[in-house]
Amino acid sequence: MPDTSAPTPVAAFTPTTTAELPVIDVSALVRPGAGRDAVAAQIGAACRAHGFFYITGHGIDPALAARLERLSHQFFDLDEATKMQWRMALGGRAWRGYFPLAGELTSGRPDWKEGLYLGTELADDHPMVQARLPVHGRNLIPDVPGFREAIRDYMAAVTQLGHRLMEGIALSLGLPAHYFAERYTHDPLILFRIFNYPTQAVPEGLDVQWGVGEHTDYGLLTILRQDDVGGLQVRTPGGWIEASPVADSFVCNIGDMLDRMTGGLYKSTPHRVTRNTSGRDRLSFPLFFDPNFEARVQRIEGLAGADALDDSAARWDRANVHAFNGRYGDYLLDKVSKVFPQLRDEVL
Repeated sequence: MPDTSAPTPVAAFTPTTTAELPVIDVSALVRPGAGRDAVAAQIGAACRAHGFFYITGHGIDPALAARLERLSHQFFDLDEATKMQWRMALGGRAWRGYFPLAGELTSGRPDWKEGLYLGTELADDHPMVQARLPVHGRNLIPDVPGFREAIRDYMAAVTQLGHRLMEGIALSLGLPAHYFAERYTHDPLILFRIFNYPTQAVPEGLDVQWGVGEHTDYGLLTILRQDDVGGLQVRTPGGWIEASPVADSFVCNIGDMLDRMTGGLYKSTPHRVTRNTSGRDRLSFPLFFDPNFEARVQRIEGLAGADALDDSAARWDRANVHAFNGRYGDYLLDKVSKVFPQLRDEVL
């Protein structure tokens, strides 16, 4: 999900062959045993270098991901009038449902994608729903046979993977493995998106330049499955590079709140998605593993190399993530209200 707090100019893409994102086998985190510290060290090096890395050995059944991909294509192949039966305006404060092409903004400009917003399923009588807490509630899941079950199973599996990865990140910082779970993520805020980047041309007169414009994510950790079409680009110290698909892997990146927690030691990294000209539609499945809505994000004290300097002049959005104090949910709502300004009143 993009952070959209301020406009930013579109930079020219400068390919580089000198930098590649590391591929880390995380099986030692997923299946407890020897080797966790070595994996944590690799994650720490990636987070210090550019905040992005691939993971393999994650333990998630490829058949589950393939099933979700197949059913997602079935949904997006429906005509727009049918898909709008599950439009986000019907999701209310839960902030769930379908949005059409160019319906989501990054830096005030429409992205050339459509998608489904999803999250942890909560019944109407759940205390958080009864309290009208924004971004909590039921999902609006399209009536495609098997889709609900595939989404449920996939979210559950990747959420458990998120817990294990956060243990690795904690170890990489020299902290106890359960540091984040004890303070922020015992009951994480899980936001899940299914995005479709169509290969069709953009209508004349529509101000669209990217599949998704340049942005950073604003939570703790993003766990992304992408299909084999490609299009994700990451800004590294050596320039923009392609995060090309790697079979049976996830792409992980840290967000602004982990940047804040670590005092800038682990940087949230700008990334973007090119417009799809491949000749076939592209799917991506980002799951955002974030602090609990009520959590108050605090800086981790005593980290060597952390300075928490105001780096807003160098950021894509000119924001100072280290200046934020308060409830994570308030920070989240400020961001999502800019992604869909027409729905702002539903959650604020």
